[in-house]
Amino acid sequence: MAKKRPQVALVYDFDGTLSPGNMQEFGFIQATGKTKEEFWDKNRKLAVGKDANGILTYMYMMLDEAKKNHISLTRESFQSFGRNVELFRGVRQWFSFINEYGASIGLDIKHYINSSGLKEMIEGTPIAQEFENIYACSFLYNEDGIAYWPAVAVDYTTKTQFLFKINKGIRQVSDNSRVNQYIPDNKRPIPFPRMIYFGDGETDVPCMKMVKEHGGHSIAVYDTPQKEAMACQLVREGRANFMCTANYSRGSVMNIIVKRILDKIKADFEFDRLIEVNQKKAWK
Repeated sequence: MAKKRPQVALVYDFDGTLSPGNMQEFGFIQATGKTKEEFWDKNRKLAVGKDANGILTYMYMMLDEAKKNHISLTRESFQSFGRNVELFRGVRQWFSFINEYGASIGLDIKHYINSSGLKEMIEGTPIAQEFENIYACSFLYNEDGIAYWPAVAVDYTTKTQFLFKINKGIRQVSDNSRVNQYIPDNKRPIPFPRMIYFGDGETDVPCMKMVKEHGGHSIAVYDTPQKEAMACQLVREGRANFMCTANYSRGSVMNIIVKRILDKIKADFEFDRLIEVNQKKAWK
């Protein structure tokens, strides 16, 4: 029987990392009659004025604006908006050739989303099927299938919780018992040294730092001069390992960096296995 390949988690933020801008800007905001600047400025003022969580306020605003403009926010309508979301160059092909490269060196690549965006909209994008799980904001729905209240709100601290869920192989957002259960590092499905985190913004910084400090690798992604400056700062401060443009095409800098990280992960796995074999032999 063939030996089970070690699993590696590639964990992505969505907005600004796999897609330019925020996903609400690709159809939903326009349907409310507002510009993206008007929507986000109103959200900022609401959050600051009420001293509230900006993620919860944008979810409230989506419900409120939909009601005012007679937009039926069902799962299907969210997914319809999601189909309009733009993706960075090479994203659609990225998963297949990274999976192929991982398999060629004996690794099993798993992809995850860890986002403050909306799960329902991500499920409508053409890459939704590539992910093992999507950890993101979501809504509760009434008996008519209409969104009426936030079910999950993902901010920068919540994102770190989902890394532990990936680490321990927990899919359910509602499972708060197993995530706190003690599991030895060598018994966890995906140890942190076998994680790569991709992010672009402030909500990603704790995850980048945590993955890096636990032996994994973090990549700060950018597509504007402002974000490039932030990525440089994250690398200088030791909170990210690498920085590169949001180009996922074959042969891109992103492609080269991730392949080299995967090479290191495989070499470290083989080295650790060699040590384990020698330790067992020594204690016979």
